[in-house]
Amino acid sequence: MKRTSRLCLAAALAFAPLAPALAEPATATRLVADKSQIAFVSKQMGVPVEGTFKKFDAQVAFDPRKPEGGTVALQIDTGSASLGVPMSDAELPKPPWFDTAHFPQASFQSSAIKALGDGRFEMAGKLTIKNISRPITVPVSIAPANGHAVASGSFTIQRLDYKVGDGEWTDTSVVGNEVLVRFKFTLAGFGPL
Repeated sequence: MKRTSRLCLAAALAFAPLAPALAEPATATRLVADKSQIAFVSKQMGVPVEGTFKKFDAQVAFDPRKPEGGTVALQIDTGSASLGVPMSDAELPKPPWFDTAHFPQASFQSSAIKALGDGRFEMAGKLTIKNISRPITVPVSIAPANGHAVASGSFTIQRLDYKVGDGEWTDTSVVGNEVLVRFKFTLAGFGPL
């Protein structure tokens, strides 16, 4: 009994240094934030107005050659929304718009990833803004660039589905309901396409 216990202990000690290396993937994918962007375009009185989110993070874990088992999670700091006009930027955190005091983050969580070929993918998941979740499907193109991978795409949402621009701002003749979201994420450590 004692000899068996000593052998088990010796084996455990011998393999202990390998455990962290075996538990972690060879390369971890990470977002290169200063080379990434999220922009949104809405119409105000018929004129396109572009804004950006300045703070966001993403966790990407999927092999582009076998995307079905992968996941993508994105968190956006709603307080970082900017239209580049100080007066408008002061309104965005307020309750009718993003209500950042109660809902500091918006998020996307993938539920399925499908390869379409030629570096194109379709990501189904849930977009959550102001604690309201809706299913969306996002087309994504991924291409190598300067030693990284760049994932880019765009999709359209209806802002009133998420109560963004609530109350008196539900009048879509002033601020349109349709919002185009464009993104470009630079990823380090992404597997080969």
